[in-house]
Amino acid sequence: MRRHSLASVCVLLTAAAFAVPPQEKRVHHAADLSDHAHDDGHGYQYDHEAFLGKEEAKTFDQLTPEESKARLAKIVDRIDTNKDGYVSHQELHYWIKHRQRRYIEENVNKHWNDYDKNGDDKIAWEEYKNTTYGFYLGEEFDDVEEKATYKRMLARDERRFKSADRNGDGVATRQEFTAFLHPEEFDYMRDVVIQETMEDIDKDGDGKVNLTEYIGDMYSPEASESEPDWVQTERKHFSEVRDANKDGYLDAGEVADWVLPGEVDHADNEAKHLIHETDTDKDGKITKKEILGNWNMFVGSQATNYGEDLTKRHDEL
Repeated sequence: MRRHSLASVCVLLTAAAFAVPPQEKRVHHAADLSDHAHDDGHGYQYDHEAFLGKEEAKTFDQLTPEESKARLAKIVDRIDTNKDGYVSHQELHYWIKHRQRRYIEENVNKHWNDYDKNGDDKIAWEEYKNTTYGFYLGEEFDDVEEKATYKRMLARDERRFKSADRNGDGVATRQEFTAFLHPEEFDYMRDVVIQETMEDIDKDGDGKVNLTEYIGDMYSPEASESEPDWVQTERKHFSEVRDANKDGYLDAGEVADWVLPGEVDHADNEAKHLIHETDTDKDGKITKKEILGNWNMFVGSQATNYGEDLTKRHDEL
């Protein structure tokens, strides 16, 4: 089973989808909390998905309001990690981020057993290397050109694995393996993401990205094809926005600002919003009673979708 590297996937996407302006394809935005607009005047769908996660919020219509309130109470107990009877902003923020991270956790879980061959709940570099590259580097695989490609990919994956392996023991915990598979989600993997992006785009190997390389990563003209308008827009964007120091190139720092932009913390904003709307005594934290009194904002009713969370045992969340 082959796991394409992050950069390889980006290259494939760019090549396959240039009909749509791909200027954002390399940019790592946090996943949206909800597909709905945040408009409490027309319902709480955004809040439901933010609080429960998108997928989990789809099955609420199986529950009655009474059932949802009872099961929401169990979720509140989980959120209140210090067991002081209150849900603080910090606890609610962590919970919403936890729900947001579920898609990554599920992806890691999906692949975990493929690589953890000895079942010790850790993945050694040798396990990953042998499972991913063993056949392609063996004598039975005799495509010399492809073998050279896989050797380069192996070196790149080894570098990324070592970066994710924070204690340097050659073995990845589940958290470290998550950082290996999804480096854009971890601050300490930032340099790896930037380095891989630079290697993909910097075709002449001079350590910086010129305009031709920047556009070439997004768009490859076909014969007799006129250049789309968005390409001209990107040329202008390169000069006026991306190239901050106006030297005609993007250095590593400018590439970092492009592909790993600082963003508004939507989970933080949503936690503040839920507390503001629910905190009746305005003490800056909310009780289970206050939450259950506003249960329709957190989980909704049969008419508004809820989520799998309330159909699972609370210790599975």
